[in-house]
Amino acid sequence: MKLSVLGNTGIEVSQIAFGGVEIGLPYGPGIHSEKDMLQETEAIALLLQALDKGVNFFDTARMYGKSEELIGKAFRHRREEVVICTKCQHLKNSAGELPDDKTLAHIIRGSLEESLVALRMDYVDVLMLHQADLSILKNETVCRTFEDLKKEGLTKSIGASTYTVKESETAINSGLWEVIQLPFNLLDQRQAEIFDLGAKKGVGMVVRSVLMRGMLSDRGKNLKAPLAAIEHHISQYANLAAKEGMTLPEYATRYVLDQDKITSVLVGIDKPVYLENALETAGLPALNKKLLAGAIPFPDPEFINIPYWDRMGWL
Repeated sequence: MKLSVLGNTGIEVSQIAFGGVEIGLPYGPGIHSEKDMLQETEAIALLLQALDKGVNFFDTARMYGKSEELIGKAFRHRREEVVICTKCQHLKNSAGELPDDKTLAHIIRGSLEESLVALRMDYVDVLMLHQADLSILKNETVCRTFEDLKKEGLTKSIGASTYTVKESETAINSGLWEVIQLPFNLLDQRQAEIFDLGAKKGVGMVVRSVLMRGMLSDRGKNLKAPLAAIEHHISQYANLAAKEGMTLPEYATRYVLDQDKITSVLVGIDKPVYLENALETAGLPALNKKLLAGAIPFPDPEFINIPYWDRMGWL
């Protein structure tokens, strides 16, 4: 497994990162309850298998159910072998408002303390904002508290999980956030416009949503009527990939791996076969000209909103 330094942090991470949400809570198409998920012993075995096969970067969050706890149990005797990224709990209330400064700092500190207990660790390698919109990224108390936690050695580096190009650009230009986690995939390629900026500023860039919660796989078939255009676009990728001897997930993952400004690619892994597929894809050669030419994004990227699709009952 290829290792690369995460921006200017000095931290070496594997090209494939283990996305920990799927082992922590029901997530993605077809996963409706804990009965559809791995049991604890299976999840721990999968985490250890990933580490033994060269994956050293594990992504989790306070909001990911049992994910931190499982990672803590898996790596309690192998802390120095892994790079752990976790995310602070959400900072805004249901009305979309931030609390007062004192409460805000208390929430951030309390969230990290809870994460460290669950992870059975004294520090994390990367502590990130979760759902970092512009108001959060620019909030002085948020910035100062994260800086203080780094100075205290509770995290080696700090970062932000963003959604929009403007959020990513703001985080990169701030000079504060060292790692950015952003969405990028075959269907939605908007974030590509800030890749050069991030590389120039020495910010480590980690991509999530590579398979769009499994949509860029066999789960992207037989979708409900409002998603017909999405399904058609996905089928075009699948047909092209098949002609070139690849599966759709291989095509989608390899396309992101081929972005030279990206340090690591988060892959949601909740089955051994998904781990094996990710490792095999990382070992494939770069995409040929036909596959690159066929990597056309969905023409209406604003429509791509999986949480909204979920709320509408389309998944």
